[in-house]
Amino acid sequence: MPLFKSLFFACGLAVLGALAVSNDAFADSPGLDAIHQFEEGYQQRDAIENRFFLKGQRFEVTPMFGYVPNNPFAKRFLGGVFVGYHFNEQFSAQATIAYAPDLEESDLKGLTSALVVIAHSGPGGANFQQPIDKLTLWAAFGGTWSPFYGKINLIGETVLNFDLYLSAGLGMISKVDYQAVYDDSAPNFVSLQGGTHQALFSPTAGIGTNFFINQFMALKIDSRFAFWVDKQPQYCAGADCQPVSGQRLYNNFVISGGLAFFFPNMKPRLYDF
Repeated sequence: MPLFKSLFFACGLAVLGALAVSNDAFADSPGLDAIHQFEEGYQQRDAIENRFFLKGQRFEVTPMFGYVPNNPFAKRFLGGVFVGYHFNEQFSAQATIAYAPDLEESDLKGLTSALVVIAHSGPGGANFQQPIDKLTLWAAFGGTWSPFYGKINLIGETVLNFDLYLSAGLGMISKVDYQAVYDDSAPNFVSLQGGTHQALFSPTAGIGTNFFINQFMALKIDSRFAFWVDKQPQYCAGADCQPVSGQRLYNNFVISGGLAFFFPNMKPRLYDF
């Protein structure tokens, strides 16, 4: 009888232990988590935790070098600076100023001389002139919005942190308007006439990205459109030429890059990922 009681007691302990393990496993089951999430509602979580780089309440200064690829007649290289203040990780205010030197005939593209020479060889070519505008100064003030922050695992060892931002603003451009005409004494058979300076109102819009090198410096790649309204191009000159009075929308597409410096220093982080 004592042996029977001992066996009965041992079996009871085993059953209680199994029930306890079953309850713990059931409590940790994904099914209960799903039911709890359904009852409580979905809690939004940040897509990326532990940002390596924090921009909030920091200033940014970015010396930059840029180019205007959509001017078919003249090479326009710019040098300037972006200056901004980041209110938080998403929004910032930014000012831009850039200068492009005017090298007159020296920075004309081959298309300009080709058009002028071809037109001169045709009937009425003596009155042909190719309008050319050269951006010399660009200034704008606006804001940026950074909706996306990402990380890329490079070669399994290095994590590259970056963000993507949209920009918009208001500003002005200063440009010089020329007429390219045929000149057989010029090196490329083209000389420039006119040289009228204009300053025009110019809204801007663009997109860019920052690749964070460390916790105070980033590689910035920026692209922006600068829009303005001006008169339509005039391709002829002389008494027989009818002047053009209409207006149209123009734009300069500026691609630039530079090193962005952020200050003051951000609070040190423990991890780089």
